Amino acid sequence: MKKLFLIALTTFCSIYSFGQSKNTVTFQAEIANRNGDVIYIKDNKNKTIKEIKINDKGVFKDTFEIEKEDFYIFFDGTEYTRLFLKNDYDLKLKMDAKQFDQSIIYTGKGAAENNYLAQDVIKEGDVNPEKLVALSEEDFKKMTDEKKLTEETFLDKSSLDKTFIEIQKKNILMNIKGLQKYYNESKAVQKLNNATAPTFNYVNHKGGTTKLEDLRGKYVYIDVWATWCGPCRGEIPFLQKIEEKYHGKNIEFVSISVDVQKDFEKWKKFVSDKQLGGIQLFADNDWNSDFTKSLNINSIPRFILIDPAGKIVNADAERPSSPELQETLNKLLN
Repeated sequence: MKKLFLIALTTFCSIYSFGQSKNTVTFQAEIANRNGDVIYIKDNKNKTIKEIKINDKGVFKDTFEIEKEDFYIFFDGTEYTRLFLKNDYDLKLKMDAKQFDQSIIYTGKGAAENNYLAQDVIKEGDVNPEKLVALSEEDFKKMTDEKKLTEETFLDKSSLDKTFIEIQKKNILMNIKGLQKYYNESKAVQKLNNATAPTFNYVNHKGGTTKLEDLRGKYVYIDVWATWCGPCRGEIPFLQKIEEKYHGKNIEFVSISVDVQKDFEKWKKFVSDKQLGGIQLFADNDWNSDFTKSLNINSIPRFILIDPAGKIVNADAERPSSPELQETLNKLLN
């Protein structure tokens, strides 16, 4: 699933059901290319309230009781989606786990609310972070005000469940606050561009320590990551290709782990097992290291590009998986 913001989603298909109690939810699904043999229904505190086994055809059906009508999380072991459940729902889902959000289709009682959630996740994933941050404060406020008005007006005119509408309106406000926080933080990071980069002096996987000043005279592309970070690991194959393509050019590739100190050996083993290239460093105080704090790093992966004089070219540079990164490096190195 995509990242600007925090999300989760759902799945089902048909099998017939007999007289269902109003005190239970019937949930059935047909999942192509399933990610596992069990799906988990979790509450908003990430507590599992129900585990449902999937057969070898990707089909399941279960009936269970929930404490209250509310939003829940559907987790298939790899991907998440949001659900809205009531105790008289008879919900059917059909999906392809390889496509996940884009393939989700609900039918049955409760389908309207849950199809809304599935489409809402796709819309949020389509938000372009770069275009968002490029907006002036006035245009950003106008955009978020219009977004809030449009979404709330749709809900008010819909025939969706009243409790669902009430909760979703709160989620809309939380999402707007999340966008505002992202916008503010991104603007603060932009102000770091062209400033002198904060220094570091970290343990090198190959032995000894390496400080930023050791790399003067070359461009430095820094990857701030951690072994526990899925999106960070997802960028590794792309980073390896970038390192290979620009080998011998006037650039150093530096990966700084913000794993906690107790995971130092885990980090060392990970770097060795995965045969990670570039300069592999371990931050002295994980998230609280002076380098990460100076660059307002509060989420990872984060990439920073520094010029040969030690000035920040981009404090939030393109990811290795982004074609724009190669365009940037080609302009600087060729």
